[in-house]
This record gives sequence, C-alpha cells and structure tokens, in this order.
Amino acid sequence: MSHLAELIAASGISGRDDRTTRLPDGAKLVYLHAGNLYASAEPAQITTVLGSCVAICLYDPMAQVGGMNHYMLPADVGMNCKTPRYANFAIAALMERVLALGAEHRRLQAKLFGGACVLSSFQGSGNDLGSKNIEVARRRLEEEKIPVLAEDLGGNHGRRLVFRTDTGLALTKIV
Repeated sequence: MSHLAELIAASGISGRDDRTTRLPDGAKLVYLHAGNLYASAEPAQITTVLGSCVAICLYDPMAQVGGMNHYMLPADVGMNCKTPRYANFAIAALMERVLALGAEHRRLQAKLFGGACVLSSFQGSGNDLGSKNIEVARRRLEEEKIPVLAEDLGGNHGRRLVFRTDTGLALTKIV
C-alpha cells in the first residue's frame, strides 16, 4: 500500500471520488443542463429548469427505464450540429439511449414540458421559439407513434421539472 493510500485509509475518508448524491430510496439525483440529455435503467430523479426550451421525458413502464432531454432550438443549422441542443438530435438520441437500456419502442410513453414564450414582444404571436420547440416535439412523437400522456407547455413563465426514470412520475412548478 502506498503512503498516500495509508493516509487516506487512516483518515476514514473514502478513496473513491463518488460525488453522486442519492435520495433515501437510492435514486440518483441528476441536474440536467440545457442542451443535454440523461437516461437510466436505475432509479434516478432528473431535475431541470425550462423557459422556451422543451424537455421530453420518455418512459417504458415494463422495463422501468426512462430519460429526459432538454433541447434549446427546434432545428439545427448544418451537418456538424449533432448535439442535444437541437430538437432533431436530442429526440433521436434520447430514444436510442432508452432503447439501448432495455426499453421497447412499442411501450414508450412521453411527457412534454416547457416551450414558454419568455419574451413579451412575441407573446400571443405563436411565432416564438417556445412554440416552435413544442411543434417539433409533438410532430416527432406523432411520427414515432409514441403517446403523450401528460404535458405542461407554453405560457409565459419558466418551469422547474422533476422526472423519475423508474416510475415515469413528473412534477412541474412555475418559476
């Protein structure tokens, strides 16, 4: 054992760099930043804050696999933009991840959140970024024949969203 390892062992501090925070039931706590996605076959509670961005939560109740994306823009601007900041990539990547974790396409369920019009000059026009983000999500899920079981979309206020990957439970709060 190295001298450093001996010191760490004697201190009572774990030698692992495990900064994962867990809930009392063992679920992993995850904060999802804009332009990212997260999927898990283990229990996780994903939290994010949405304005004009949209989050799609996908869940397979039989496999208890779920995930969420948080995309910012409805369409990419070229071939080198394969990032979850854009709806088309974020939706495809989320579906790929949950399927790779054991979900089955025929059992997938979706919940949609966000898409607020946060700029007062665009409110009521239907031509704001939030409305465009919502439109892309609805169209793509319809194409994939994935039912939308719940949604909290539009308006002019942001939302805080909490989603459980193992139960499909989603909660929102206006911020």
